[in-house]
Formats: sequence, structure tokens, C-alpha cells
Amino acid sequence: MKKIVFPNDELVHNTFLEWWYWNGHLWDKNGKYYSFMDCLFRINPKKVKLPLFSKIPLDKMYFSHSMIADISRDKFYPRFDYLDLVSKDSFTKKNLFINYTNPMTKTGYLNKVMEFKGGDYYLKNEDIELKLRMVKKPLLEAGTGLVKLYKKESYYYSFTNLQTEGLIKIDDKWIPVKGKSWMDHQWANVVYAHDYWDWFSVQLDNNLELVCFQYGKDKHKSLLATISFPNNRQVSTEKVFINPKGKYWKSKTTNSEFPLEWDIEIPEFKISFSAKAFIKHQEMIFGALNYWEGPLDVKAKVNNKKITGQGFAELVGYDSIFNDRKSLKDNLKDRLLNRYKKFIPFK
Repeated sequence: MKKIVFPNDELVHNTFLEWWYWNGHLWDKNGKYYSFMDCLFRINPKKVKLPLFSKIPLDKMYFSHSMIADISRDKFYPRFDYLDLVSKDSFTKKNLFINYTNPMTKTGYLNKVMEFKGGDYYLKNEDIELKLRMVKKPLLEAGTGLVKLYKKESYYYSFTNLQTEGLIKIDDKWIPVKGKSWMDHQWANVVYAHDYWDWFSVQLDNNLELVCFQYGKDKHKSLLATISFPNNRQVSTEKVFINPKGKYWKSKTTNSEFPLEWDIEIPEFKISFSAKAFIKHQEMIFGALNYWEGPLDVKAKVNNKKITGQGFAELVGYDSIFNDRKSLKDNLKDRLLNRYKKFIPFK
């Protein structure tokens, strides 16, 4: 395997799938609670086997997903760009630098990811403008940054504790906020188009952070937890138990049914926690794909000591009416054809 090296591996790789993902928990001066997610994807559309994208005559393309959650008001604002243009100077600097925008915009490059120096970042899209500072060293999932996903492999690292301040936009009003964020970067030569996973990032108030997930189902399942302790010691284990508690939310759009509460145990390191979604209706619907993404309230025990915290969950691959070809095609036409008919040949 190739060893992950910083800052080189923060940049783009010669794989046909890669993404830069951020989430965060933010508060305004009045104590109102918000969260965000922002993710830029790079794919080879001929190889990823996603519906619609395989028709695009390109070797690489970019698209993005983002959302803002106004937790105090139980509101959720998703945003999707089905195609993004990336500036020529993106990925040309020593540190991470990406300028990108929706091709329909008339106001230049709206989105930016930039590292000023080691550990200081700037993140901007139509709804956020944030400065982030890395407090702890990068977390290498599985100890090396090379994760085994049943018969697949992916390079994967995280920045687990990013002190954050800046602005978010709710109902066209910019709000000053402060809080804590998380960053994931993954790249691989694999196809995830029809895969299943439950993924969790957790940030405890004692500065212990962890990522855990189950990928696949039944006999074809991989589990992993990787932990960053307050002193920066990092450990990984496959002995993690992720159990939904029986509370679910069913989407009226896709008929997917997502769990909203979990008990998760990592007995090898005497860590257990319960996680509960703040907002139930946080389904992200992107073309042929739908998934649940949102912030979690976390109550943990570490060595029998109670600790509070927060987290994020991503739930992918749940049963959907999009499994039916006609329902999928009708939905895609409604949401994509009119907006992007100049760019995507869809029949």
C-alpha cells in the first residue's frame, strides 16, 4: 500500500472516485443550534456505474451536495449541483485549493475549499463561509488510512476536531456562528453505486473523536471503528456493534425507511454510546440516489464515565422506489431534465 503523506494526499488522485466531505455543529450568539454538510465529488462517469452519469462523454466530472440544518426550528435545507465546473488553478498549489461552481451561475466561482497553511482551512458555498482550524493530527482510518470494505479498498483519513467560526445563511440572512467541524477525504478505484452502509462520526466533549461504520449486509459485511483519544493516540478495531433502537422515519418521496436512534458499542476500548437524530426528515435525494444525512445527539460512556457529545450519520443503500425503473426515470425527468438539458443527453 501507498503511505498517506500530508499535504500531498489532500489533493486530487488518479482514481475514478474521490470526495472531500465536511460536516459541523454550530451555534449563534443566542445559543441556537445549526449543522452543515458540504461535499465535493470527483468521478469518472464511465466507470462509477451511476444512472445518468454513464451517458456523459467525459473522463472526469465534479458534482456537489450540501445542506444546512436549523435544529432549533426543525428545518432542513439541502442543495445539489449535478455538475460543477472546477477552475484551472484548482489542485495546482502545494496545499489544498479548489474553486468550483455550478455552470448555470453568472456570478463566478461560488464555492471554495482552501488551506491557508498547515491546519487552517476556509470553506465557502452559497450557504456557508467558514474558517476552520485543525486541533488534532489527522486520523488514519484502520490505522494506515487504507480501509477494507469487504472485497473493496479505499484510502480514507479524517480531520476529527476542527474549531470553526464564520457565517451561515438561513432564509437569506447571514448568521455569525461558532462550533466544531469534521472533514473526510476518500479516494478509490471502486464502484459504490448499489452499496449499503451506516456511517457515524462522533465528537465527545472530552475531545475524544471516533468514526465507525458497517458496510454491506449479512455475510458480506465489514465493520470498523477508529478512535482518536484526547492525547492524540489512535486505535482501530473491527469489534464494533451498531444496533438501531427501533425508531424509524419513512420518506414519502422514496418510501425508504431510515433508523433514527442507535446503540453503539466498542467493548475493546470500553466505549459505548447512544445516538439520536435531531431532525428526522433529512433525506438527500440526488438523481437516482437517496440517502439520509444529519446531526446526532450523543450520550456516551468511556470507562464507565458519562460524556456528552455530538455526531453525524450517513445512511446509504436503503430500499427505495427508485429500485423500480419507471419510478426512477419519472423522478429524474422531473428534477433534472429541465434544469440540465443543455449538458446531459437524457431520454
